[in-house]
Amino acid sequence: MDSKAFAYQSAEILAQHKALNVLVMDVHEIAGWADYFVLATSTSSTHMRGLQKHIEEFLDSEKIDLLNRPEVTDDQCWLLMDAQDVIINIMSAEAREFYDLESLWFNAPRFAVTFRGNGI
Repeated sequence: MDSKAFAYQSAEILAQHKALNVLVMDVHEIAGWADYFVLATSTSSTHMRGLQKHIEEFLDSEKIDLLNRPEVTDDQCWLLMDAQDVIINIMSAEAREFYDLESLWFNAPRFAVTFRGNGI
């Protein structure tokens, strides 16, 4: 699976599991160490742990290794999962507003992702 497909599938998984404001940013032309950032907002640390679990299950099914295996604590506001060419950032609303990665990487093309399930 190429990094673009992986980024978008990860983003859709996050959206499917109720992450808010899911965004894929194409940074391959401006960052030499990653192709895509996936950003998502969680509503609580419990929600963040659940989102992490779903992403890790997807990674395992695709045989993609993370460079890190972070553990979410009760007061954690930012979870960064480094899948080499794709960096997945799951943040609290407060952390996302404070760090404002969208503005930091203002010249990266970005695409909002929503879950397009079949409604069943």
